[in-house]
Amino acid sequence: MGLLSGVTDTDRRVIVLALARMVGAAGNSFLIVVLPLYITSDLVDIEGLLGVEVGVGAAAVTLTEPLLIGVVLSLFGFLNSLSQPFTGRLSDRVGARRPFVLAGILLLGTASGLYTIATSYPVLVALRAIQGLGAALIIPATVALVNEYAASDADRGGNFGVYNTFRLIGFGFGPVLAGAVVARGPYDLSAVGLPVLDGFDAAFVAACAGAYLSFTLVFLLVRDADVEAEAGDDVSIRVRGEDRLLDPVFTLGLATVAMGACIALFATLQNQVNVRLDQPPVWFGAQFAAVTIANVVFQVPVGRASDRIGRRPFLLAGFVILVPTTLLQGIVTEPALMMLVRLGQGIAVACVFAPSLALAGDLAREGESGTTLSVLTMGFGFGVALGPLASGWLYGFGFVVPFAVGAAAAAVALVAVFTQVEETLNTGDEPAAAAGAD
Repeated sequence: MGLLSGVTDTDRRVIVLALARMVGAAGNSFLIVVLPLYITSDLVDIEGLLGVEVGVGAAAVTLTEPLLIGVVLSLFGFLNSLSQPFTGRLSDRVGARRPFVLAGILLLGTASGLYTIATSYPVLVALRAIQGLGAALIIPATVALVNEYAASDADRGGNFGVYNTFRLIGFGFGPVLAGAVVARGPYDLSAVGLPVLDGFDAAFVAACAGAYLSFTLVFLLVRDADVEAEAGDDVSIRVRGEDRLLDPVFTLGLATVAMGACIALFATLQNQVNVRLDQPPVWFGAQFAAVTIANVVFQVPVGRASDRIGRRPFLLAGFVILVPTTLLQGIVTEPALMMLVRLGQGIAVACVFAPSLALAGDLAREGESGTTLSVLTMGFGFGVALGPLASGWLYGFGFVVPFAVGAAAAAVALVAVFTQVEETLNTGDEPAAAAGAD
């Protein structure tokens, strides 16, 4: 830990928290690959659901295999994002973050283990819902801790850059490991007195083990920062600004919804992208991972630079890059060009993520980090959950349409950030300094 802290010039508590989130994110991202395969295997009974119509009249929807998979995957994101303002506010009122992180990890890990005995679709839905609530406990409390560990505004962006880098490494490599674990099964563990595990059960056990390892790291090495509890009773998210139409944190939350949706539009269209670009599936995997790779490379440099230069220049640059890189995904017809476009989109996300969290942290009042930062984490989670559903529907109007709509949303976000968000880093004027110390 000391070596990593020295290399990255980061508080070692942030390093520990980042490593714990990396392990937990890797375990949870296993399920993004494993659950669709598990649902379509003979191990889960969905035959009675296929072809059933849900709804009435024009609103009726026929249940199909892709739709059943989409419900399970999106449920996590929606419950996670919509619950975060409440869990973030609760951690503010209690004045502690660590218990929320530990409880959330236990829910995620235990549910992962219970997938080994889940053979019906409703049980899978229930377990995924529990995991969504677990993530809602973890995320606002974790980012609040990272914010509160910052010694001053001048290192907050760097802290968030390091935290996001480790988290993204775990999330990015988890699906790759999951595919390998499932493909190499079954595993004969009789030599150590354990039963034979098929590939699915092995992946679920690995996800569970990753979560429990993360729990151990947090339990042993993470402590709450010394902050006072905030005594309010309601979920206090400001929408209107004091001297402008929208509150800057709320504006960033809306902009983050657009950003999350833009990067998730691609996920639903794997078959269509491969046919359009005449490429093998391995290309799609690389293109999908390109956003994460660019994030990993640029998060820390951008975060550090935002501590020196300011938050707003990177926010504006990020959305300026996000608009064309989203639109071009619906236009390019060469695999290599798609890879470059996705890398560009990853750079855009890196320019937005750490600086936006740092800016919200600058504005958060004492004891309100959980509530304030949950606006951004909720926005990103909601966008990532909304993106696949939106692209699946909009694709019916033409391949370019989902990406054109995403680019338009990114353009609106750019205008909103430009007009409603001011710099918070103290670059010499008193108002900016006051904003960070409020």
